[in-house]
Order: sequence, then C-alpha cells, then structure tokens
Amino acid sequence: MIISTRGRYALRVMIDLSQQDPESYTPLKEIAARQEISEKYLENILKSLVTQGFILGLRGKGGGYRLTKSPEEYTLASILHATEGSLAAVACLEDHAPECARAGQCPTRPIWEKLNNLIEDYLGSITLADFHKPIIPCKIEK
Repeated sequence: MIISTRGRYALRVMIDLSQQDPESYTPLKEIAARQEISEKYLENILKSLVTQGFILGLRGKGGGYRLTKSPEEYTLASILHATEGSLAAVACLEDHAPECARAGQCPTRPIWEKLNNLIEDYLGSITLADFHKPIIPCKIEK
C-alpha cells in the first residue's frame, strides 16, 4: 500500500477545511495557496470529495468549499478510502478481491490481515478534530 499524492493532498485539504469557519465557504484559491497545491489539481480532488459527500461546493461570489459534517465525524481512514479505494497491503485482501485459491493454506495471509487491521484501526481512530488539539511534545528517555 502506497498512499498517492491525491490521497495525501485530500487529507491536507480536509484538515484545512476542518479548521475554517464551518458556516462559511472557503475559496479554492485560498486552500490552494495555504496547502501549496496547484488550483487545477486541487479542483479535481475537491470535485471527488463533493461527489463522495465529504464536502459541499458553492459557485459564485462567496462560494468555495466546506465540510458536510463536523470534524469529529471524519476519520482519516474514511477520507483515504474515498480517494484511494483500498488501503490493503496485498491485492488478495482488497475489497471485492476474488477469493484466493491459496487463502486457506497461505502462511503469510495472517500477517497481511493483521497489518490491514492495524492500519484500519489506526487511521480509523484519528479524526479531523484531532488536528485541532495542541500537539504534546514527545519526551524520549535515554
């Protein structure tokens, strides 16, 4: 599993929007400038997020984009699934993958299943609201 630029940018955009006034629309130009993403590429990502129901778009004066729900309701896993599809480490564990003939005797399948569960659990435990909390520095003991 490799998270594409599209997925990484989608996370950045959703975090950005979660930090804006939830009642107003944020113009594409402002998001692009803050995130240092080309407007053309960003527009493509935003269209996808609108289609998936993650954000609302409004054209014209006072237009832009905003979240459809509160930041607590978006997990990083849900955003990445919307932009990346599967987060599976191996093809046989992707959603709607055909049943592998070796699944019953594959010695590595439990490893990949556990890795997938760890990824899903971790990314599913982080919401956009978590980016509003102060970051506590990590103390490393020697």
